[in-house]
Amino acid sequence: MNETQHTSLYRKYRPQTFDDVLGQEEVVAFLRGAIESENVGHAYLFAGSRGTGKTSLARIFARALGVDEQDMHEIDAASNNSVDDIRELREEVAVMPFASAKKIYILDEAHMLSTQAWNAFLKTLEEPPAHALFVLATTELHKVPETILSRCQMVRFARPSASVLKEMVARVAKSEG
Repeated sequence: MNETQHTSLYRKYRPQTFDDVLGQEEVVAFLRGAIESENVGHAYLFAGSRGTGKTSLARIFARALGVDEQDMHEIDAASNNSVDDIRELREEVAVMPFASAKKIYILDEAHMLSTQAWNAFLKTLEEPPAHALFVLATTELHKVPETILSRCQMVRFARPSASVLKEMVARVAKSEG
């Protein structure tokens, strides 16, 4: 039996490098600048509406820093939002990376963490191991506690313009024939 596996277009055409990213020039310039100047922080908060590329750019940022796939951890905070989930994360953060100089933790939908989970995460965010880097991605910035905001570098994602959307659709249409 020969079945064709379906891949959604947004996954198929998800940007893989900074050069592939459309409509987030300021974000790309900021992240490239941090890498080039060797001034990479330990925690970033990527904030913007759904579909603006927050998690894609977090992955691209990690790869640009030389982080191997096995040292890149993406966590869905909507489903892993309890204090026990964060305690488990804190234990894992202490372990050295396998194949990279750094380990990166991408917390998608970070605003979904419970109050107790945020409190448990705060100490790790205040005093992370030198090998750990965090990217918190959220669509609801107002739900992130001030104590967390003050410990992260804020990166705001813009909504794509009509011309950016037009260019994306044209690229996909051309590739898909």
